[in-house]
Amino acid sequence: MSSTSRSTKVAHIGFGPVGQRIVADFLSRRLGALCKVIDIDPSFAGKPLGKFVANAPDELVISQEIGLLPSVDVAVIATTSSLERLWPTLQSLLSQGVSVVSTCEELAYPWMRHPDLARDIDALAKKNGAAVLGTGVNPGFLMDIFPIAMTSVCSDVQAIRIHRVQDASTRRKPFQAKIGAGMTSEEFDKKVRDGELGHVGLGESMHLVADTLGLTLDGWHEYTTPVIAPHSMRCEMGVIERGEVSGVLQFARGYRGDDCVVEYVFQAAIGQIDPHDRVAIEGTPPLDVVIKGGVHGDTATSAITLNAIKSVKAARPGLHTMATLPIPGWSPPLTTS
Repeated sequence: MSSTSRSTKVAHIGFGPVGQRIVADFLSRRLGALCKVIDIDPSFAGKPLGKFVANAPDELVISQEIGLLPSVDVAVIATTSSLERLWPTLQSLLSQGVSVVSTCEELAYPWMRHPDLARDIDALAKKNGAAVLGTGVNPGFLMDIFPIAMTSVCSDVQAIRIHRVQDASTRRKPFQAKIGAGMTSEEFDKKVRDGELGHVGLGESMHLVADTLGLTLDGWHEYTTPVIAPHSMRCEMGVIERGEVSGVLQFARGYRGDDCVVEYVFQAAIGQIDPHDRVAIEGTPPLDVVIKGGVHGDTATSAITLNAIKSVKAARPGLHTMATLPIPGWSPPLTTS
């Protein structure tokens, strides 16, 4: 690689399905130098990265521990949705002055569920001159910074409603498992009660949007219900019989007094009819934008995570959200001349 391509040095942590996609896209897009890949799974340990991903440097093998990361600019983390589980990894990286872009949903707006931990992350990052960002397709873009950006042309905003409806037939097997595909209603309800099922981050998205727009909330609630298959269908989980769960429907609503001023609807199901992403703004002027077919989650998650590297690398130290950084447009390949 040329000295130009070495100007952004990246370590990647988490080599599951999403992580593998991010690493493959980073290399194929020629966005910088990949210095290290880490995953705790012993089945990956010590194996050449090229065994799993094309265009990998010959000398790069997958490690189980972060260790020292001299001269790494940014670490990309694709491991967990839980900020508490992510914290030890963040401590290791931030203590070395390594900035972070992570797909951890709770990191997208951590002040909602983990205010004390958010303060600790911010303090450690500032102490060591590093920046931290949680992002993804959602939370991160479609249900966060995209609707916020749309209000730029509004002189008044009274309420905002954001819908994401996905046909999960084209998504990876872990995603289909996460939405309960193939379960009975009883199994689904138990998984929801145990916090093991459904989309993580709807509340984070709602609070990020409400706080950024100044839509002060007096209260909010979130609930989850199954989508039931109207007929037999197939997916990566196997056959879903009529009456079994084909997916998940989640709502989050924020209130000012008795009025719902922020509403989120997330529905992902096998065979979902009319998939789309929609943002409707009650304001001046009123806006209603629909992306027909919706945005493919795996493709977009990898893209925005990698596109955000340049924003995080240039950011002031501390804990950021997508609303405190420039919107990360597409990053072209680095020159090789």
